[in-house]
Amino acid sequence: MIVITADQIDGRNTPDVAGEAIAFVNGRFSEHLPLPADRTAGDEIQALVDAGRPALDIALALTRSGRWSVGIGIGGVREPLGRDIRESTGDAFISARTAVERAKKRATRFALASTAAPAEASDLEALVDLLLILRARRSEQGWEMRDLISRGLTQANAATELGITPQSASKRVRTADLRAEDAAIGPLARLVDALDAGFAVSAHGNERA
Repeated sequence: MIVITADQIDGRNTPDVAGEAIAFVNGRFSEHLPLPADRTAGDEIQALVDAGRPALDIALALTRSGRWSVGIGIGGVREPLGRDIRESTGDAFISARTAVERAKKRATRFALASTAAPAEASDLEALVDLLLILRARRSEQGWEMRDLISRGLTQANAATELGITPQSASKRVRTADLRAEDAAIGPLARLVDALDAGFAVSAHGNERA
């Protein structure tokens, strides 16, 4: 299983946005959450996710906001699951805790960990870092284009929506590296799934499959 633990950056001096983030995760990704995402302590939130793509999408959304340190943990979880995420446990939860603590000290504010497969987790973290660095360099205009295309608009329709020429839209797509991002997310999600597939959910604890 995949666990995301996110801790709000400078929570003592900024408005609490945990409720907003929880509502976003539960509203958009409910079909991939065996348990609802919830606040675990203070301004920290946690989500249990069943697949690599939604887990990456959640992590990317939270890091984009600049308000969160995000840790992904991959491993087994103990069954039966608790009544809520706060009562659930297992290696994936432990790994997510390790990851979010490291994320607080990293430039990308992201980390990925797996107690049973640390080398594979480190490799995957490095690849996600590259994507996060690419996104961090994106301009506001690039994000406007990203958001419109994500809504299903074609590049031409996005140009019309923004009131710019097709040539300007094409330049924004190139400058924002949108095609490179789209090409990377699928393979990264499959790598998360491949690492997750190496673990079994066990009623007796956490076991490598």
